[in-house]
Amino acid sequence: MSMYRQMWLAIILSTLLALLGGLLASTLNARNYLSEQLSSKNTDNATALALALSQQQADAVMVELTVSALFDSGHYELIRVVDPLGKIIVERTTPARAGTVPEWFVSTLPLDATPGQAQISSGWTQLGTLTLVSNSRFAYQALWKSVVQLVLALGLSGVIGGLLGVMILRRLREPLQRVIKQANDISERRFVLSDVPAVPELRQLALAMNGMVTRLKGMFAEEAQRLEVLRITANYDPVTGLANRTFFLVQLLDSLDGEEAAGDTLLLLRVADFPRLTQRLGTPAVDEVLKTFAAVLNQHATQVAGVAARIGDSDFALLLPGQVRARDMANRVLSSLVEACVPLTGKGPTAYIGIGTLKFGQDMAGLMAEASSALIAAEAAGNNAIRETGSEFTAHGNEKTTELLRLALDQGRVRLLFLPVLDMKGRLIHRECVMELLPDGMDAWRPARHFQQVAEEYQLMPRMDLSALELALEKLRQDTGLPGLSISLSALSIGEKSFRARLLGLLGENRSLAGRLWLEVPETTAAKRIENLREFVAEVRQAGGRVGLGNFGRHFNQADVLHDLGLDFLKIDSSFIRGLQYSTANQIFLKSLAAVAHKMGMQVYGEGVIDRAELAALESTGFDGASGAAVREQT
Repeated sequence: MSMYRQMWLAIILSTLLALLGGLLASTLNARNYLSEQLSSKNTDNATALALALSQQQADAVMVELTVSALFDSGHYELIRVVDPLGKIIVERTTPARAGTVPEWFVSTLPLDATPGQAQISSGWTQLGTLTLVSNSRFAYQALWKSVVQLVLALGLSGVIGGLLGVMILRRLREPLQRVIKQANDISERRFVLSDVPAVPELRQLALAMNGMVTRLKGMFAEEAQRLEVLRITANYDPVTGLANRTFFLVQLLDSLDGEEAAGDTLLLLRVADFPRLTQRLGTPAVDEVLKTFAAVLNQHATQVAGVAARIGDSDFALLLPGQVRARDMANRVLSSLVEACVPLTGKGPTAYIGIGTLKFGQDMAGLMAEASSALIAAEAAGNNAIRETGSEFTAHGNEKTTELLRLALDQGRVRLLFLPVLDMKGRLIHRECVMELLPDGMDAWRPARHFQQVAEEYQLMPRMDLSALELALEKLRQDTGLPGLSISLSALSIGEKSFRARLLGLLGENRSLAGRLWLEVPETTAAKRIENLREFVAEVRQAGGRVGLGNFGRHFNQADVLHDLGLDFLKIDSSFIRGLQYSTANQIFLKSLAAVAHKMGMQVYGEGVIDRAELAALESTGFDGASGAAVREQT
């Protein structure tokens, strides 16, 4: 039983006991009082009647007539006159009647009145003994009326007391609920502060819990800051703050390995006349030029979710997603560089830009050679030139493709492929789901990621994600021995209320399966939509599912906010794992990241492990599991 119900029960019981006790005490006192009054009346009336008869020197006939006349008034139950020898001279009786008073009340609370007695005499001669009992009907009616009024008064007091109890409990319940919610949030790994209530006991509890949360948040913030320093030291250029050459090339290699990257664009940039600039301005001034270059590139990269890096002394790179028009972006970047750097370098050329386009299956050496050729051509062309080679990017997101995708979804021509995620001992944790579609006119199943750009452009991602969820739940229903399935959701999906409502409906309908469903959200989504993600995580966890971040670490550098999201797991981006056995700095970073995540109650997995050496290095960092080409199930 909840504390709130126990408090209500205590209030009700104490009120009832008080009311019943008061009612019983008052009723008994009233009964005793009426009994005494009735006894006194009996005595007084008997004495008065005996005195009257004595003064009249009445004989037996007179006594009988007087008694009969008095009895007929209806105020007496018994009048009896007995002579000195015990012979009854006259006796008048009537049954006791309570009138409108219930019989059960009379039998429960009888009035114990003493009959009145007096002697009738004539001079010194005793004529007889008079016994008189007054009618108790009026006393019972008075007692009944008193009890009814008392019950009404006590009932009204009870109602008023109950209303006051409601007001007091409501006043206590709100801060109590806040404290309970904070405790639940802590148990779900969301470390949030709560308002301090005015109730002294709850105030002390809230202050203690807020103090604990503040200390935990401070600890996590310090750990996140230390992790950020490690991440930057291992993967970023110390002068400009951009990604270094190694880190950028790993990300570029991952992009080339992914089919969805076809159409992305690589921009190579070079500071014009860098040797002469260094000789003319000196190293400190040239460093300011490089920092200005980096700031401009980082600003444009952030706007389009691109990646900027310094890959040489005077060379920079910018990786752009396919939906960005490379030529227009190059023109904007060049204009910004000229505007920002002319005050530092003076008149003359500022930068050269070469453009290369990513193609699926292309090797990195070929892409870099293509972009380098374009850069050399731009440098040869002279002042602030831009050159590009290779084919122009043609958008796949057209209305015809959209209709084909909608038709495939309507007709159920979708399926899931499954890739294992294993722990470090080779045991299956869950399987990652890869969705494929078979649109009309295509002779083979195509991965859904091939259509991601057009699906995002035409708002189809929530529908595709729902299809994947329904297939995953059906698979879990059929395969009861499967530990779990993981679905990666898009940013559009978690930000759409109708999608979230449908997702929660599916989890509610399949409550027994929800615990085996792992939902991944890209880290870029978390960085841009923290509040949406916080609400989404709370809703899914309440429904019994699990939520985590995928591709973690590439863009998201706000690790200190993870403490109040309540996530279940992190999947670290493969760019941190590629060549991990050769990078001591990244090993230290990942080991620290795993330790912090474990303190927050999250599991940590590595993505895209390609060989046993990487897997062994990953195991030494304390990760819980991994996925990729090197991860194979034991048969």
